[in-house]
Amino acid sequence: MTNVSSTAEKLSLRGFLFQVAEEALAKEGWKVERIARSGKASVRRITKGKEEKTVSIRTSQDTWIAFPRTSDDAAWATLADVDFVVASSVDDRVNPRFAQVHLVPGDEMRQRFDRAYAARKKAGHTMPVGRGIWLSLYEKEASAPVSLVGGGIGLAHPPIAKVPLTGQEIEAEDADSEPAQSVAAAGASLTIAEAKRGLARSFGVSEDAIEITIRG
Repeated sequence: MTNVSSTAEKLSLRGFLFQVAEEALAKEGWKVERIARSGKASVRRITKGKEEKTVSIRTSQDTWIAFPRTSDDAAWATLADVDFVVASSVDDRVNPRFAQVHLVPGDEMRQRFDRAYAARKKAGHTMPVGRGIWLSLYEKEASAPVSLVGGGIGLAHPPIAKVPLTGQEIEAEDADSEPAQSVAAAGASLTIAEAKRGLARSFGVSEDAIEITIRG
């Protein structure tokens, strides 16, 4: 178990979630290493005996994870090249109590994102190349609303690690990087950009498709 009390003051929530993911892999018997000159900060090589895999560690402060399409729109950036995805997320976006780590086969994750992409495209959603497509970890997959297609990842793959949060991890996080949903739930003021980002995730559309009108 991660020593939360000794690390929380030194780490942002994002950094804490990433560390929890690496430690969860280590507890499963994997040696975790950076890949030199890969140019991908989230990617790690993991080895166990003669077995070697490549993983992408994705952290989430609002229980959704994303991958963008490649520049030619032919595949998923980073996701196309990994054997597993390690999703490290808070358990609840409004009242987080735990960090939870899920290990998901790359093939399955690619299939989920393919389903989500096809469903949103069919629904006429604008999805700029390079912009992330977001999937829910803990909301059950459904055909409607279209944002739930491909979701339920954390339900299908129970956590391999669950670490209590002390609250200090969240306080340490830079306020500018807080997810829009979390800020809104806390009753704090929102910028237009934060509101658009949160609504885009909730409805599974591009931020460019969100228009906000303010009346005095």
